[in-house]
Amino acid sequence: MIKNIIFDLGNVLLNFKPLEYINRKIPEQSSGTQIYEEIFKSLEWLMLDRGLITEDDALDRICDRNREMNQQIREVMDNWYQMLTPIESVVEVLIELKQIGYKVYFLSNFHLLAFEDVTKRYDFFSVFDGGIVSFKEKLMKPEKDIYDKLIKTYEINPHESIFIDDTKENIEGAIKLGFKTIHFTTPLELRKQLSKLCIL
Repeated sequence: MIKNIIFDLGNVLLNFKPLEYINRKIPEQSSGTQIYEEIFKSLEWLMLDRGLITEDDALDRICDRNREMNQQIREVMDNWYQMLTPIESVVEVLIELKQIGYKVYFLSNFHLLAFEDVTKRYDFFSVFDGGIVSFKEKLMKPEKDIYDKLIKTYEINPHESIFIDDTKENIEGAIKLGFKTIHFTTPLELRKQLSKLCIL
């Protein structure tokens, strides 16, 4: 019997499309893809997720490597959290699940300042029964220890739980521990998959 539904945040409940954001922020630039790679695919980005570095330090390091794009990088990183907007049709699913009686949690790789920003701006975080974020635990999906942290903190039985994530590697990590999973693609497909499991 399913009792718990666990959500990823980025690109499940919150839009996270950095390349689109860059192209809107600096539309006249032809180096959007390069800036995307230098910021969002950097070692520093992973270190932010793991809570090992401050955003200021990460920005300085990235800029030091890319002096010719220093201004554009700083412009992109200025208030980048604005791209993190709710995917409203998934928020509706979250609220429905809670109203039905399921326990709902989040498990996400996330930066400290970005997490502080979205939890202040968006009321739907009050719906959750709890959650684990990578920067607080110094752990990241798909590492086993971050799933174990969720399990132990909230006394969750993986066999009574569904884990929803848009990244296959994270799904595979959850499957190894006995979670039922849904690989998120679209809000409509999520509803279909939950319906097939007799959840919604």
